[in-house]
Amino acid sequence: MLLNQLVTHLDELLVANRFRDYCPNGLQVQGRTEVQKIISGVTASEALIDAAIAANADAILVHHGYFWKNESPCVVGMKRNRLAKLLANDISLIAYHLPLDAHPTLGNNAQLAKRFGWQRTGALFPDDASAVGDIGELVEPMTAVAIIEQVQQVLQREPLHIAGAAPRIKRVAWCTGGAQGFIEQAAALGVDAYFSGEISEPTVHIAREMGIHYFALGHHASERYGVQALGQWCQQQFGLTHQFIDVDNPV
Repeated sequence: MLLNQLVTHLDELLVANRFRDYCPNGLQVQGRTEVQKIISGVTASEALIDAAIAANADAILVHHGYFWKNESPCVVGMKRNRLAKLLANDISLIAYHLPLDAHPTLGNNAQLAKRFGWQRTGALFPDDASAVGDIGELVEPMTAVAIIEQVQQVLQREPLHIAGAAPRIKRVAWCTGGAQGFIEQAAALGVDAYFSGEISEPTVHIAREMGIHYFALGHHASERYGVQALGQWCQQQFGLTHQFIDVDNPV
């Protein structure tokens, strides 16, 4: 299908213009006019670009693209190398950040909840339609030890856990990626545990002092699934070829 038609469909699906984001959403680098094969991945690293070139892809679909606020606009070094490979091989780069976090079925938060069996009951920030994050409940209460075991099984990595007050966890909040700063909002909503991708030094003290369990799942590990679901949607809706490539990232 035509590149501009694909991007229009994705922009509309994810309601991309609704979000106040840190980067442009949608088409970031324009490649060939027609798209048949899409490679998806979490981040548009040089390794993912190399894999897309080897796979003869027409477009790369990612959660973490380029042109972030407050970064240098100069096309030098790493940025120059990445862009040079995309342009030389006529490969488009399509990226969705907050819109992909927030989509109610394909988004990172929805896809993570699906894998853990969390039942969504509301938004982490109910008064802000452009914010991301969810609250919900486990089907059955679980101990922190059981949740750690579940995370290891689902994400293939051990989470970093800061113990809270509840002996068994039932009400939870979550936001994938670098959303550790939302822990106070989660605690204010009275949940037993909060899950995000990253952890910072203050997060430990906040969790301890507010008595809330905190689980750092890994930024990359918590955001593998939205872009896969979006790529699969493109395949099902438009008959495009889609392949997800997971460039290992321990963070």
